[in-house]
Amino acid sequence: MSKLVRQIHRWLSVAFTLGFVTNTIVIFGLGQKTPAYWVYLLALVPLFALFFSGLYLFALPYVARWTARAPALARPS
Repeated sequence: MSKLVRQIHRWLSVAFTLGFVTNTIVIFGLGQKTPAYWVYLLALVPLFALFFSGLYLFALPYVARWTARAPALARPS
């Protein structure tokens, strides 16, 4: 599961970068005209997905350490 989330996180970063570059080109390429609303979403949608997958990857070592310690705490002395 962790390997899959890491791979998804990598591809989401590529999608975010492409969305950001497209967003920048469209905004500065139009001059004074306001771009369509969906242009702004090109970078935001992958950014939110990156946020949640990044939180999962960040918490993974702490949860693994906590679950490895939990059986030791439950043993009677």
